Amino acid sequence: MHVSADLNLPNAIGTRPCHNPGDLHDRSALDRLHARIIRCRCCPRLVAHREAAGSPPPPRHEGARYWARPLPGFGDPRARVLLVGLAPAAHGGNRTGRVFTGDRSGDWVFRALHRAGYANQPTSTDAGDGLKLRDAYITATIRCAPPLNKPLPAEIERCEPYLLEELRLLDRVRVVVGLGRIGWQAYLRTRRRLGLPRPTASPRFGHGAATEFEDGLTLLASYHPSQQNTFTGKLTRPMLRGVFHQARALLGP
Repeated sequence: MHVSADLNLPNAIGTRPCHNPGDLHDRSALDRLHARIIRCRCCPRLVAHREAAGSPPPPRHEGARYWARPLPGFGDPRARVLLVGLAPAAHGGNRTGRVFTGDRSGDWVFRALHRAGYANQPTSTDAGDGLKLRDAYITATIRCAPPLNKPLPAEIERCEPYLLEELRLLDRVRVVVGLGRIGWQAYLRTRRRLGLPRPTASPRFGHGAATEFEDGLTLLASYHPSQQNTFTGKLTRPMLRGVFHQARALLGP
């Protein structure tokens, strides 16, 4: 596994219900991580795809200037709820510069977050639209839009150090929502990589399934709000809202 030399990962973290024993909700540290993510060109296939997506843009986005770079996570640096998705959409986050912004999956996510009290508005169309997350932070397994929404295993591995560092910096997280199996698996892998305590029972993926860990953190599984799931009814709006209300209940008042 390739891990950046500047991560300085510990061998063990301890038993607090968070990802680092230190008080590391440091905005400047997250900003430095975001700057490194945005500069990344480690995966030639993804670089080519993200840059080609808007050259030229499709008719529905005619005239748009695409972000076409890797996307960092965003949200409240003191968040207790972390969402881990798959990747930016080629004509969503890859266009707008913010993950889950400007696409139909994001419409579902932000409406559900708003209903549960984690977002100040139910929609997000561009990175400057005033959206603010409260007690929540959103990130992705890989930071560039992959062809057909299918990253290669090597691409997931190259991106893993960024998620590892985010988990260390977001030190108040107590509930993680895996949006789709890939995001759910990514959290489990990075948790093992950080040497965090094991789950109390064998993890299983299924919408609404909860995996509890010995340090008090809970991983919730959700079907991904892709059109493949939402158009077929595999995922409904009440189902997605239920996951975030479940997160709220776990955190208590």
